[in-house]
Amino acid sequence: MASVFPHHPPVDYAPREQTNVVVNGTEPTDVLQILSSEAAQEILGAVRNEPRTASDIADAVDRSLQSVSYHLDRLCEADLIEPAETWYSEKGTEMTVYALATERLVVQFGDSADRSV
Repeated sequence: MASVFPHHPPVDYAPREQTNVVVNGTEPTDVLQILSSEAAQEILGAVRNEPRTASDIADAVDRSLQSVSYHLDRLCEADLIEPAETWYSEKGTEMTVYALATERLVVQFGDSADRSV
């Protein structure tokens, strides 16, 4: 019997072109610490080409769902990944689909006003 819930409809999303991370020594940034994790980097790679659910990401990076969920939370807090859609399983359970929030991450040292041309 076919499910009344769509399983994998297309996800329409558009990541920002660029996100700047400013390292200025006065306000700490968690982005670099979050990105230092091998698991976080694998997760970013897994959603690079297409949005995925947490369980799809866990399968792609060969890590536990618990580990992937932890890193997804941190990546979302850092605004590097964002929920792009909600899918439903065959049992009707909601599944969040995650996608890259930005195409490019630029790390800048100091304020932009501090740069000399």
